[in-house]
Amino acid sequence: MSQKKENIRNLSLAEIKKALETYNEKGFRAKQIYEWLWKKSASTFDEMSNLSKSLRDILNEHFYIDAIQLDDQQISSDKTIKCAFSVGEGKVVEGVLIPTTSRTTACISSQVGCSLACTFCATGKLKLMRNLTAGEIVDQVVYLKNQSENRYNTPLTNIVYMGMGEPLLNYKNVLRSCEMLTSEEGLGMSPRRITVSTAGIAKMIKQLGDDQVKFNLALSLHAANDKKRSQIMEINDSNNLETLAEALKYFYEKTGTRVTFEYIIFKDFNDKLEDAQELAAFAKCVPCKINIIEYNPIDDAGFQQADVENVNAFANYLEGKNLVVNIRRSRGKDIDAACGQLANKNKAITEENRKLKSNF
Repeated sequence: MSQKKENIRNLSLAEIKKALETYNEKGFRAKQIYEWLWKKSASTFDEMSNLSKSLRDILNEHFYIDAIQLDDQQISSDKTIKCAFSVGEGKVVEGVLIPTTSRTTACISSQVGCSLACTFCATGKLKLMRNLTAGEIVDQVVYLKNQSENRYNTPLTNIVYMGMGEPLLNYKNVLRSCEMLTSEEGLGMSPRRITVSTAGIAKMIKQLGDDQVKFNLALSLHAANDKKRSQIMEINDSNNLETLAEALKYFYEKTGTRVTFEYIIFKDFNDKLEDAQELAAFAKCVPCKINIIEYNPIDDAGFQQADVENVNAFANYLEGKNLVVNIRRSRGKDIDAACGQLANKNKAITEENRKLKSNF
């Protein structure tokens, strides 16, 4: 029986060194391999040119690199780039490069599909297929970073875990990917340029505090009223606003990092003055800023974009309460790359999900 190969990017530097010793290879080679994996983003062992052929053969025999492959790419009229990445077994995830005049952001996925079923989100209509590995997460960033530099001649400035999936339900791999994105052994980006967005898993928000993470945290709030929030986000039934407020306070006490509240504004649902009043009251729980996000329609969701007048009045009310508010106008809508639209019309993902549903 042939030995099953191991994903080498699941190993620490010390673990790679220990493995090499069993093959009578010098320990310093581990650092070279680690650099190829995380700093140089090698997708095959044969690229590791400063290793002997015999060592590369050993690596090929016992290990594999969980490299993603570009499956499809679309470019919006506003220069947003949406990429579909194959992660094996016919499964596809999406990542988006969002260039603006002030920053260039990579929006990346943490899971194949999602289990939370938020009613306004295209990804939420998919089943959760699996977690992404840390390597698969980092690969998305590397590809989008290269696109930014090569196509637009601009550096990647920000990373947001706001693509497919709930990052805090893939906690270990998300934290490991953040470590490699910020480590000098990896891409060396500032953790303050990274934002992890959650639909609200109170227990894991507290864990972030205990782990004293350095990156930013965003909560997808969308309603500061339990009844309304539960209507659109099932997760609120088990993680209500009171529980989340307590977890956010804990996170802030442990990290000193201001929280971002994301608030997609829907016509005739959460766009009235009373909704703004509820949001202002909830926002007092922790130092924060608020991003009001334009809604992007998806098939069969039943929501509409809020009127501009209501959005502006909503924001003005919050600013009158001395809250920091940004109105986010969506980009990449013409290629379904805007907030909430990922997987909306991707044929590979749609077909995979159709097959999955037929098995239930």
